[in-house]
Amino acid sequence: MTRATLIEQIRLKQSYLCVGLDTDPRSVPPFLQSFQDPVFEFNKKIIDATRAHCVAYKINTAFYEVSGAAGWETMQKTADYIPSTHFKIADAKRGDIGNTSSLYARAFFETLSFDAVTVAPYMGEDSIRPFLEYTGKWTILLGLTSNSGAADFELQAHQDGLLYESVLRKASQWGTIENLMFVIGATQAGWFTRIRAITPDYFYLVPGVGAQGGSLKEISGQALNRDVGLLVNASRAVIYAGTGEDFAERAGAVAAGYAAEMAGYLNKHASVS
Repeated sequence: MTRATLIEQIRLKQSYLCVGLDTDPRSVPPFLQSFQDPVFEFNKKIIDATRAHCVAYKINTAFYEVSGAAGWETMQKTADYIPSTHFKIADAKRGDIGNTSSLYARAFFETLSFDAVTVAPYMGEDSIRPFLEYTGKWTILLGLTSNSGAADFELQAHQDGLLYESVLRKASQWGTIENLMFVIGATQAGWFTRIRAITPDYFYLVPGVGAQGGSLKEISGQALNRDVGLLVNASRAVIYAGTGEDFAERAGAVAAGYAAEMAGYLNKHASVS
């Protein structure tokens, strides 16, 4: 999916919501357990209930890899079921030497046909370059994460700022606003003004809204740019909004609530831009 198409979908739906299909096999409602693939049945219902309110889906591969070959098949079926109008993200956080990264890129961009994959940048450009070489695909690079361990490296002083800032500046030279995004954790909302100053035109994938406590209002106020520039992910808050037979309807209602809130921020942003 091109940048122009992504922006078009955001404008059309007045939403920059990404729904995280981080489906724990142990959390699938009991009434779905009789299906041959309970996780896939769960995901289908979530997708059907939320597709009108979001522009992207993010699949954290660990939730599928834990089930071995069957989980990989479920992931592939889920990716195929996501409508082509929606941006498909493999949250795999890959990053290795060039030859290995080339195979990772082929796995997610050719075998599974995702639009984007998350990557870890700390092995340098040659570990990221194979992902960036795919036309029409996106590399989403870890920028500033919201876990406590971010203090170990990302928030350490480096050159004229912090290490994560050096990563943003350096990685911006590897890709362009057409094929590179950054992961910025929602619980780091206070940093967004500083981050936007370094990467003014890039899209950010922002996890951590909802169950992790990130503020959609704060993020939107500080990080929206002229092309929106945000995909805000909510996983547990949406997919586990209910546990009964109406779980999908409840998920749809939560997604609709996020979308309505986002529409307000988009209108407000447009009026002051």
